[in-house]
Amino acid sequence: MELERREYLQKLIEKKDNGRVKIVTGIRRCGKSYLLFELYTKYLYTQGIEEDQIIGIALDELPNAQYRDPFKLDKYIRSQITEKSKRYYVLIDEVQFVSEIQNPYVNDSSAKINFIDVVLGLMKIKNADVYVTGSNSKMLSSDILTQFRDRGDEIRVYPLSFAEFYEVYEGDKHDAWTDYYTYGGMPVTLTLHSHEQKSQYLRELFTRTYLKDVVERHSIQNDTGILEDLLNIVASAIGSFTNATKLSNTFASEKQVRISSATIDKYLGYFSEAFLLSKAERYDVKGKKYMKTPAKYYFTDVGLRNARLGFRQQEETHIMENVLYCDLMRRGFDVDVGVVEYNFKKEDGKSARVQLEVDFVVNRGNQRYYIQSALSIADPEKRKQEINSLTKIPDSFRKIVVVGDRINPWKDENGILYIGIERFLLDENAIDL
Repeated sequence: MELERREYLQKLIEKKDNGRVKIVTGIRRCGKSYLLFELYTKYLYTQGIEEDQIIGIALDELPNAQYRDPFKLDKYIRSQITEKSKRYYVLIDEVQFVSEIQNPYVNDSSAKINFIDVVLGLMKIKNADVYVTGSNSKMLSSDILTQFRDRGDEIRVYPLSFAEFYEVYEGDKHDAWTDYYTYGGMPVTLTLHSHEQKSQYLRELFTRTYLKDVVERHSIQNDTGILEDLLNIVASAIGSFTNATKLSNTFASEKQVRISSATIDKYLGYFSEAFLLSKAERYDVKGKKYMKTPAKYYFTDVGLRNARLGFRQQEETHIMENVLYCDLMRRGFDVDVGVVEYNFKKEDGKSARVQLEVDFVVNRGNQRYYIQSALSIADPEKRKQEINSLTKIPDSFRKIVVVGDRINPWKDENGILYIGIERFLLDENAIDL
């Protein structure tokens, strides 16, 4: 079984030899290395590039630990660029492992050398095309893109989308959705066959990779238990509004642990930087403004979320919402959680105001969509409840209800599109039906 990852491969091909560093980001084990070292390398071979023109190094592997020193890394790569007449392709995997060290040539304790200096130097080599991967958004998205200004292109890689998963799924296709919302899209899970194997793999990813990375990067000594509890609490509340104060209160009442909201907020930021979580901000649709708090947090992969909870809380409603959010982000949309304020008269004649929720306000350029995620709308009252917020939105942008049932797409008298989750995820053009 070979995963094609066509979307990401095409982005790399389009950016080949453009004079900018290609920064491939995403959660660890989502397929960044496979994309660069297998798929893209194979493509380069088809273009006549020879093996000695591809300089690849994976810094998360122990044999390459010495090259985490920026000077040694720079020296090694330059030693491989031996002919001016050849074009070289430099692939550095998990570049965040490069250490930051004191600059020995400057008498200033604040002067540091790190991977950014290495990459900037390599970009000055006219016959080198540079690619890096990394699993920390703050280190890569912020620092690199700021340092490189208009000289860096970020390509965000996600775990397998449902469409990618479905394409290579070896069982009955009718079971694909159930397996996907249970075990998610981490590529290795497709090679495992039993629940025990998949569960063990996903659990170990947390303890041996993600949590370890966060603890080591941020030098967290005594709060690993709090980090794990925080992940469990957030995992139990996907699809629900929360904030750092509320989570702090949860620790106090349920764990009898006092932890400040500032610390909670900081730890949530660490998880977001590691691409484990993504924060969806609240947006006032009528007021056209963001509301600072509360917000929603979604897991980058629902299989990881389910494994955190031992596969005990399998509410398809919330899991479906999480999958939908991630797929919209993968498609390149900006995704917020919408709020519509609605004024009405009560039976006693007094005025009242309520806030109605729109699951997702989805934007890309001048395109906007309002999307509700609903497990089922078979009951008329349930359908009315789900579309209540959509009918109160005063603009004419497209409104969509994505449902868990297998249905043929249809529109109601309000012009609202109803479509099944599988069809929506498998057909990227379905959003414009």
